[in-house]
Amino acid sequence: MALKYWWLLPLALAMIVAVAVIFWRRGDSTVPRTPVAHVDRLTALPAYKRAVAQRRKWLLVALAALAVLGLSLAVAAARPIKEETFNPEHVNRDIMLCLDVSGSMLGTDEAIVSVFSKLVGNFRGERIGLTIFDSSAVMVFPLTDDYEFVTGELTVAQKALGMDTSTFEYFAGTYEAPGSSLIGDGLASCVNGFPATADPQRSRSIIFATDNMLAGKPIFALSEAALLAKNTGIRVYSLNPNDFGSKTAFGQAADGLKKTSSSTGGSYHALESDAAVESIVNQVQATESSKLQGAPQITVLDQPGGPLGAALVSLLLLGAATWRLRR
Repeated sequence: MALKYWWLLPLALAMIVAVAVIFWRRGDSTVPRTPVAHVDRLTALPAYKRAVAQRRKWLLVALAALAVLGLSLAVAAARPIKEETFNPEHVNRDIMLCLDVSGSMLGTDEAIVSVFSKLVGNFRGERIGLTIFDSSAVMVFPLTDDYEFVTGELTVAQKALGMDTSTFEYFAGTYEAPGSSLIGDGLASCVNGFPATADPQRSRSIIFATDNMLAGKPIFALSEAALLAKNTGIRVYSLNPNDFGSKTAFGQAADGLKKTSSSTGGSYHALESDAAVESIVNQVQATESSKLQGAPQITVLDQPGGPLGAALVSLLLLGAATWRLRR
């Protein structure tokens, strides 16, 4: 513990000593004296001696309490402080939710948005964005660390993905071209949602949810979109609810999506059910987490409790001593 205004302490001590010297020099000289005969008989009485001893005791208590009170208040006025140095940690991660909103994907998309609605409350430094696509892509909101805003947007998205009829306009702009689930264009659009210049201290990832059922001719092939992601340092984590094993046509079609994810350093996950979304997203979060040590920061904490507590106790003792002396 240190004193910010330490010079107040010697000043207060000097004032206390000066006051004590003044009172000691004055003594009882100002009190009028009256001669009384045979006082020695009175002062020899045991009761008188006890009364004098008790008075002296309470005078000493009062003086000690007064001295402690003055000293404690002086220490409190000098502002006792405690300095602490800590290194803040920031989780530097950019996450783009890239959701295929074709009819067969709405349940999975809703589960993903629900998971991130829960995770946002624990974010510290991460930026999150949302892009939806079908035959064309729409950025719902860009990468941001305004978590209050993100929470509100994810709530709206969850409601829309739950097929609330009042939110049908939410998907406006995702049907502007022929076809459906143009996954190459969707992924490329999500890649373009990141800043052009990568920050080496921030990890970049895309949560790419699609049923991999391409219907139409995209501008970007999936492999081209994957190369775009790789060249900008973005990992793609694919979630596919339409993979029922390698022996099925759907499973064989998923090979391209698997290669896309692995080529970027990400991973591919076949979803057996929407309930599996949470555990997979948590795995991705754990993999992607990277903490950056911030610059050391010094915090100054006031510590007035000790001297103010001592002042309170001494004030109570002074009150008790004054009361006893007046009896």
